[in-house]
Amino acid sequence: MGSSRLLRLLHTLRPTELGLARERCAVCGSGWLLRLARSELGVRCPRCGASAVTQSLAGVIRAELPGLGNAAVYEMSAQGPLVAFLRRHAALLTTSELLDGVEPGESRDGVLCQNVERLTFADASFDLCTSSEVFEHVEDDTAGFREVHRVLRPGGRFLFTVPLHDSADTVERMALRDGRRVALLPPMYHADRYRGATVLVQRDYGRDIVARLRNAGFADARIERPAQHLFGHARPVIVAVRGG
Repeated sequence: MGSSRLLRLLHTLRPTELGLARERCAVCGSGWLLRLARSELGVRCPRCGASAVTQSLAGVIRAELPGLGNAAVYEMSAQGPLVAFLRRHAALLTTSELLDGVEPGESRDGVLCQNVERLTFADASFDLCTSSEVFEHVEDDTAGFREVHRVLRPGGRFLFTVPLHDSADTVERMALRDGRRVALLPPMYHADRYRGATVLVQRDYGRDIVARLRNAGFADARIERPAQHLFGHARPVIVAVRGG
């Protein structure tokens, strides 16, 4: 485990909340699970450092795509335990980040830049697209969903996580008025560790996210619960399928 990752984990540590459990990591196969704090980011694999969010997504990927070894995959990040998992198991992996000052389709320091609202990939390029904690930050998520649908092959899947609230409807935190984005609710930000910055949250997703995906062209969409318990912090994963 790298020193920077270790320092982040130590920052998460709450000594009174420490726990250890026998549970298999869906990312690297380790047989132990460590709880540094009572939160989904505080639940980690001691071997690869994957959080409960990443382990939940990897677990559903394994269940949904037993043929991952033959799949071309696009993941909307360029580092971390999920990227390492996909690099080990997928036939072909493409990764990217949204990079300030770099045009989509170009690279900086070996990292491809992509904007999910206007991906530069050809139609039907991938069997699987994945993302973790991305779409709550996308200004036009309908455009993003349509772009993912476009670059998937018939029968391809989009598996991803977002903070999913226990409500029927998505709450938009921002709106487009007179050509600019304005706040409807007090601003909320999430950390972007890759860029060392914070990113504005555009919306709080509810269960209607599956209807939003169907409206964007997906033949089916559902919310899948991972098999792992993860100290009670297993994260629901959204599964969307492009029609044949």
